[in-house]
Amino acid sequence: MAVSGLIMYGYLILHMAGNLWVFAGQQAFDTYAHHLRVLGEPMLPHNSVLWVARLVLLAGLIAHVWSAVLLSKRSHHARGGAGKRYESGQHKRGVQRSYASFTLRWGGAVIALFVIYHLLHLTFNVVAPGGASDSPYQRYVNGFGIWWVLLSYVIALIAVGFHLRHGLWSGLTTLGANFSPATRRGLNLVAIGVALVITVGFLTPPVLIFLGVVGA
Repeated sequence: MAVSGLIMYGYLILHMAGNLWVFAGQQAFDTYAHHLRVLGEPMLPHNSVLWVARLVLLAGLIAHVWSAVLLSKRSHHARGGAGKRYESGQHKRGVQRSYASFTLRWGGAVIALFVIYHLLHLTFNVVAPGGASDSPYQRYVNGFGIWWVLLSYVIALIAVGFHLRHGLWSGLTTLGANFSPATRRGLNLVAIGVALVITVGFLTPPVLIFLGVVGA
């Protein structure tokens, strides 16, 4: 769960950085998208590096979902059945309840549905809100000029932000980084900071496109 999550963390950071090329204009953004497909040529076939990255991400996603199902079953068994929660003195009801327990599973489902739509829109050019185009930049700008496309993106990114915040803290803890009260506080701040950077980094271009600041 932790390792597969960190793999996807790395991808999101790179993907966010790539999206920021939209501020450089259509030629720069389309050139960036083109280079992703020709990376490694002529030593490697066209699109080969991109497909290797996709397969690694797919393997990480499958491992992440499988781990989530397995851990959920273990948690269910440890609690003694459905509807029961761990006892805890941190909540007035005497049971463990946190934002993570409410957002991780449902947030994961929201993210999964959005990723499918996102791929059909911006990667495979199957759906075209705002108008079809062979230009990745134009598809990006056309789509986020529509309010419901932007709203769906905002909802998905909020889910991603919650997922990333808890996921990074939990993943680093699992891998042994949380070994004292001081490191616990530090990891918490790092998790919040990184989640905010990624969430804001992904949201800024679409919001500015919708407001007419970019792509006008």
